[in-house]
This record gives sequence, C-alpha cells and structure tokens, in this order.
Amino acid sequence: MTTPQPAIPARKRPMKLNTLVTLMLSAVIVLVLLSVHMFYFFQIGASTRAQLEDKAMAVARTLARSPEIQQALTQPVANANIQPIAKAVEESNNLLFITVTNMDGIRYSHRNPELVGKHFIGEDIGPALRGHENVSVNKGSLAKALRVFTPVYNVEDRQIGVVAIGISLDAVTDQINESRWSIIWTILIGTLAGAIGTFVLVRVLKRILFGLEPYEISTLFEQRQAILNSVKEGVVAMDDQAQVTLVNQAARTLLNEPSSSGMIDNEGIDDASVINQHLRDVLHSGRARRDEELNVNGRLLLCNTVPVRSQGRIIGAVCTFRDKTEISRLMQRLTGMVNYVDALRERSHEFMNKLHVILGLLHMKNYAQVEAYILKTANNYQTEIGYLLDRIKSPVIAGFLLSKINRASDCGHRLTISDASFVPDSGNEDQMAALITVVGNLVENAIDALSEQTEGEIHVMLHYQNGWLACEVSDDGPGIEPANLATIFDKGFSTKGENRGVGLFLLKQQTENLGGGVTVESEPGVFTQFLVQLPWDGGNQSA
Repeated sequence: MTTPQPAIPARKRPMKLNTLVTLMLSAVIVLVLLSVHMFYFFQIGASTRAQLEDKAMAVARTLARSPEIQQALTQPVANANIQPIAKAVEESNNLLFITVTNMDGIRYSHRNPELVGKHFIGEDIGPALRGHENVSVNKGSLAKALRVFTPVYNVEDRQIGVVAIGISLDAVTDQINESRWSIIWTILIGTLAGAIGTFVLVRVLKRILFGLEPYEISTLFEQRQAILNSVKEGVVAMDDQAQVTLVNQAARTLLNEPSSSGMIDNEGIDDASVINQHLRDVLHSGRARRDEELNVNGRLLLCNTVPVRSQGRIIGAVCTFRDKTEISRLMQRLTGMVNYVDALRERSHEFMNKLHVILGLLHMKNYAQVEAYILKTANNYQTEIGYLLDRIKSPVIAGFLLSKINRASDCGHRLTISDASFVPDSGNEDQMAALITVVGNLVENAIDALSEQTEGEIHVMLHYQNGWLACEVSDDGPGIEPANLATIFDKGFSTKGENRGVGLFLLKQQTENLGGGVTVESEPGVFTQFLVQLPWDGGNQSA
C-alpha cells in the first residue's frame, strides 16, 4: 500500500504593499502624535499657568509703579482714589480681584467695596510686605485663586504697600483646557496630512515598482540570483553613470577578479579593464557589439555587449562573454569525434570492397590468391589501424590521427606516425583539447606548406614519459624564414593572406595555459620541426 504523501501547506499570501505601507506609516504617525500629545498634555498646564502668572505679575508691577497708586497709599483709606483704578484694570484684564494694601495689610481696593478698609486675608501676603514678590494659590474672601503679590515703593525707594492680583482657578483651568484642545486639533490635522502623504507615497512606490508586490520582487530577485549563479557565461552590467552594478561569479573567474559572496555589489571590475572600456563604448554609442573577440589577461573571450533601453533612453549596458578557448575545445572535441566516425565509415566501405574481392576470388576457386589477399589485408590493418589503436589509447585521438592520415593522403602526401609513439588515455579534457589543437594545427600547417610540391613527408611522434607528453611534428617542406621565427606565434601573423594567423596563436596559448611549452626549428628548403611539451594525466599505463 502506497503511503500518502503529506500535503504541502499553502504558502500564506503576504500583505499587499499598499496595505503594509499604510499600516506601518499610520502606526508611526499615530505613535509620534500621541507621544507629542502626551508630552504637551502634561506640560501645557504648567506652561499656561506660567503665562497667567507672568500676565498677572506684569499688571501688578504696572500698578505698583503707577504714580496715582503711590500717591494714594500716602493718604488715608477714605481719601484714597485707588478703587476706581483697580476696578477698571480688573475688568479689562478679566481678573478675579485687584487689591492694594498698605504696610499694615489694610485694603485700599477690593472687588467687594464693603471689604475696603479691612485687613487682607491670607498669610501669603507676608513675603510681599517684606519686599519680595510672591506667587501662591490660596483662598481669601472670594473663590480659591492664583494670587501674585508685588511690593509698592515711593519715590524715595521706601516700600509703602503691596499690590495683590488674583486669577480664578476656574479661569486657569479653562485656559489650560483651551490650550489642550488646540493640541488635539493639531494632532487631528497632522493625522489627516499623514494619511494623505501615505496615500501619495503608496501610489508613487507602486509606480516605481511597476505594480509589483514585495514578495513578487523578492521571488524575482531569488530567481535572478539562481540564474546568474548557474550560467557559465560571464555577465557584467553597467548603469547610465558608467558604474558597474553587477558582476556574476563566472565573470569574476574569467577576469581573475577577487571572489565575492554576493551577485550584486558595488565592487565592480577594474576601471582599466577591457570589459569596462567595452561597456563604456557601447553605453556612449548606443550600438550593440556582437561576437567580438577580446584578449583579457591572456584569455581570448567571445563577447556580446548590448545597450539597455527604457522608454527610448539608454539606462545601462550589459556584456556577456565566454572563454573562446572553451568553445574551441568543444568544437575540436566534436571535430575529433566526427573525424573518428568518418574514418570508421571510410574503413567500413573499404572493408566491404575487400569482402567483395574475397567473395569473387572464392567463386573463382582461386584459393591461393584468396589466402595472399587476406594476409596482405591483415598486414595492412595491423600496420595502419591496429598499430595505431594499440599505441594511441584514446579513441578520440586515434580517430583524429587516422583522419589526418587520410587528409594528407588525399592531398598527395604521406603522414607517418613514429614507431616510438605512445599516448595513454587521459581523463583531463583540457589536455585532450590542447593535444587536438596542437596536432591539428601543426599537421594542417604542414599540409599547407607542402601544397607547392608532391609526395611530401609529414612525420608525427607522440611520446609519453613521467607525466609529460612530447609532440613532435615535422615536414620536408619549404621551411620558415629565420626572420619570421620570432613572430609566427603572434595572433594575425600569416604568410598565407588575410584573416589567417590564429592556429599557432591558439596552440601556444593553450599549451602555456597548461604549463607546457613549444619550440620550433626550421631550415629553409630542408625541413620544419615543432616540438610541444604538454603535461599529461596518463596514469600508470605503459606501452
């Protein structure tokens, strides 16, 4: 019985961007405004009371410096004219009372005229009678009030009385509440402004993000990271300010840049890099450059660089590139297999022809010739193919050499493999590709060199010893001029015309990349010999 697989729980759909931003900003705005409100709620009472105290003290000081008040305090209560002045100031400033007393605390004015001439009620007048201004909350003949006191001096600077002003605590409370309501209205208006700002911000963010939700952006980013990490091509991107914004790991490897843990970083490639300059050229010209070869740090890279456009404007450039050596290696590997198959096909047709000859001789009952023909065929096989497969253990290399033997034969020349040759099979693809490049280019160059003569001789020796493979290719062609020996490995150098001169350049490059070397000897009109040393992972195989 098959055990049922547990159901994969559905992923909870994340909150939408507009909802998330609205809630977060609303929470921040409300929290800030409430914090401000709570702070001012406790501070506004003390602030409002201080303002009222300052107002009452200012009125009291003004009255204390009034010549009329100072003159009246030198007269008896009945003759003084302070009550009308105090009443007018009291009404105009909405005060509970204004009381002026002499040094004995006898009232010269009061809200209740009947109390004029009587003693002031409250011990809080004491500091003022001793020449000190004072503020207190106390209850006298009227309601409980905020009371301020200031001394009155005459022209000789001698204290002659006190001015006391009272403000009803109910009025103080009303002022505080009114101030607090102003704060509440401010908070409500701030909340409304914050809500409008949040709405506008969400709309702008959605437009900038092309209507994508945050979880969609994160998913796209993860997929992009995975793609960049999986491709073998190097990818370098540049913005419209000519700043490198992206370098994937394959690009860093190909450009020999320091490794980075992230795909996206602002630590671009060297400003002097060929790739960097290539990107700048495309960014400024706006024209794509495809399938161009660039030599970067000894590597031959095949590059495609295109500008990035948005709404008709160039916003950057992207360069993708791959090591051409690797592409050449794959092509050579494929060519080797194709040559091997072609060689086997040719041998198959040849073998069928030989079978028909044998069949005809049998029908003719000419057994002696049948025997001689079979022995000759077997000897030829042992000489041409059996020997080759016995000494060259790699089928790809053996097939490649067999195809070159046939190619030389078709051109009217003879290619021989030295009896001392031995090549163990290698699992190193780089070494196999390099050997195919070496043998292929040298044999083709030899065939080209022999094109002006007939029945030329090409000699190939492949010998493995102690982890090194020596490859020697020589011919009896016209040779190489001594003046050209120093430049034959330069890219583009050729005596055969334009668009040539790549084979020996690739040969030298691949050989040296593996740690090997190449030398050449030539005597014009006599011979040319190339000797290539390659490291070879041949194991312990022996001839």
